[in-house]
Amino acid sequence: MQAVVVHQAGGPEVLNLEEAERPEPADGEVLIRVRAASVNPVDWKTRRSFEPGTLPAVLGRDVSGTVEASRAEGFSEGDEVFGFAGSGGYAEFTASPAGSIAQKPVGIGDEQAAGIPVAGSTAWGALFDVGGLQPGQTALITGAAGGVGHLAVQFAKHAGARVIGTGSSRNRDFVLGLGADEYIDYTRQDVAEAASDVDVALDTVGAETTQSVVPTVREGGIAVTIASAPPQDAARQRGIRAELAYGRPSTELLTQIAELVASRDVRVEIAELLPLAEVRRAHELSESGHTRGKLILTIGK
Repeated sequence: MQAVVVHQAGGPEVLNLEEAERPEPADGEVLIRVRAASVNPVDWKTRRSFEPGTLPAVLGRDVSGTVEASRAEGFSEGDEVFGFAGSGGYAEFTASPAGSIAQKPVGIGDEQAAGIPVAGSTAWGALFDVGGLQPGQTALITGAAGGVGHLAVQFAKHAGARVIGTGSSRNRDFVLGLGADEYIDYTRQDVAEAASDVDVALDTVGAETTQSVVPTVREGGIAVTIASAPPQDAARQRGIRAELAYGRPSTELLTQIAELVASRDVRVEIAELLPLAEVRRAHELSESGHTRGKLILTIGK
């Protein structure tokens, strides 16, 4: 099969499209013929610094495609599926555990479906499993136009929360169009001064932005991070909690999110579609930190 194989850590130039062995599914796994895969920040962060003994490797955690062979209950050859790529998603085939994929609903294309797993499960877990967001509460979401952020805005709004999104000037209309009640342009406003009494602050950006959300949270509230360590000291001083969240693969959660997309209650914004051969450019775009929605690689098309 064709796959993007990494032989050494480094920049986008270490991503090489080449011939590789097709993975074999183990018991409880399925072999997926990949039609689309998405690029997530975790991909290029991993690419920069691999753990010893993990190379060569195929990156990519999100895929959508067709079951080529199944060694798991609940999935059969020909099923249209999406979910987490067990053996790497930047490839024509990937082997995945059955518990980390789901049936793709009618009405959702492979490109949309490939944008759901990591971003969707991270946003959902951060808001509800970790953040405990309830109807009527207020959620602040930084990087609200990004891959995780734009889904988080929609999930929070669908759950009956008041939503405040942050981002640059160019994304104001986009984020408000997703359902946000208020938008803070961080290039013109201080987030810590513009928002207050927030129940759940979800920071998808990291670095200095993480610290900026702490003053917005009400006493007893929570700041949830996905890109930086939670600001524990600052949180304790304010009387709030600070927790780290990350996506957990689950057939049930993937199915739930996909149903929201199929019913048009939630949309997956696709920033750009690129063929697998342009994976280096996809990484460059992702690393720029200014992508609106998801970057999708098309495979075998």
